[in-house]
Amino acid sequence: MFLFTVTKPGLRQAGALALCAVCLAGTVTAAVRLAGKSVAASATVQTTIENTQDIGTYFTGYGFEVDLSTAAVDKVKIPKKWDDSFTAFNQVVGESGLTLADYKGKTVEKWTVLCPARSDGATDTYCVLLVYKAKAVGAYLLQKPSGEVTGLITAAKAGAEAASEEETVEISADAYPEE
Repeated sequence: MFLFTVTKPGLRQAGALALCAVCLAGTVTAAVRLAGKSVAASATVQTTIENTQDIGTYFTGYGFEVDLSTAAVDKVKIPKKWDDSFTAFNQVVGESGLTLADYKGKTVEKWTVLCPARSDGATDTYCVLLVYKAKAVGAYLLQKPSGEVTGLITAAKAGAEAASEEETVEISADAYPEE
């Protein structure tokens, strides 16, 4: 049998200890309940690129539909020393939130897939993704045969503006004569 004598200071300490225990229990309960919930990620975030399907998903996140049957891969080396043209190219790549600065002198995979919606009979537009060790390090659009390079954000905005212009229909007052 135990006998406890509690004085006024001892009662205060026991109350403070009980309050701390309740706060700790509430925090643990909240953490356990919230641990099962997840936050939806943006479709543009692709952490690893391992196959052509991942490349299709990456470009779909930017609003580009690609033909995966045309996928081709080459090895290219990022130069160690950049001239003005390659610095400008890196700025175009930077529109996708990526940079080649950390990969100077490295050999990367250059994945190229056709973007049929942006191609016509005279010009083919390709989505290009540069990959280093299963990580996307650069992305841009390439027009052939001209060789013009466009950033993903610029191209996506231009495509959205063109689509909205096509949907706008002007009606002339002459189309509906007064009765």
